[in-house]
Amino acid sequence: MHRPFKTLFLLLAVVACQLAPGPSAAQEDPEARKARILANLKLTYPQLEQMSITMGDLAASGFAGLDAGSFTIVNGGRSQTQRFFVTADDTRLYLLSGEPVDVSRSAEDIQAELVKREQEAAVVAAERQQKLEEAVAGLPTRGNPEGPVLIVEFSDFQCPYCARGAATVEQILEKHGADVRFVFKHFPLDFHPWARPASIATHCAGQQDDEAFWTLHDRYFENQKQITADNVLAKSKEYLAESGIDMAAFSTCAEDQSSSEYKSAAALVDADMAFGQQMGVSGTPGFFVNGEFLNGAQPLSAFEPLIAKAKSAS
Repeated sequence: MHRPFKTLFLLLAVVACQLAPGPSAAQEDPEARKARILANLKLTYPQLEQMSITMGDLAASGFAGLDAGSFTIVNGGRSQTQRFFVTADDTRLYLLSGEPVDVSRSAEDIQAELVKREQEAAVVAAERQQKLEEAVAGLPTRGNPEGPVLIVEFSDFQCPYCARGAATVEQILEKHGADVRFVFKHFPLDFHPWARPASIATHCAGQQDDEAFWTLHDRYFENQKQITADNVLAKSKEYLAESGIDMAAFSTCAEDQSSSEYKSAAALVDADMAFGQQMGVSGTPGFFVNGEFLNGAQPLSAFEPLIAKAKSAS
């Protein structure tokens, strides 16, 4: 989101302000000192004149020759606080973009911390893996149903990045199909009008036949530009014409919103979304490889080390 307010903060994060000489900080009234600092900031950044600014108190920073302070800018209902260091003689102000970084750790300390983080990540991945195994039990799979590497994708049939993700999954299965179990979970986004009806339709088809599920999965991604909210169900029936499933039962489940079948399918799609959010998914596509998260339409090369790691652990 591009806004002048945001642009200003990008500038504030990297530029230092030179203050006009003033009396010693120890001698000057604290409020007068803050007012003079603010006046210098406004001189350097004229945009600040149009905004409401509150200066915080100044205090020792813990670093020799520097005091610490902050100011809060309010503009259009939005607010942001900017921290700074100012020299004790009030000649320079340094705007900070983050908290101080500890750079005192030795090589041994760094290695120990990396090992600790890897161990903690492994525990988190194992917990996710257990939850995912339970959540995908009985769902349509591709690859080897007994494969040691479980890849679960949370995806949206209308999302163009998800179509790219689907192409990558095909590459994974072509290369690692003997080791990989792939399972699709629904994550239709609100701003994609035909994604949720498509998710419901694939679930309805999959209740009758796993291959019918994958037929819709593939055809939706192959034909994204031809599908609309108005024709998604007609297209679904067209894609399933040769599947051999009971089309009357499919129509009841996918179209009749008053039917118990439709309500059950819709509830399961909603449950997929809730589960994905619980697992940390916020956009599509999102992948889990034996519990390790990959966000977005990643290339095959991003999956390779996780697949190798999962295989070596099996």
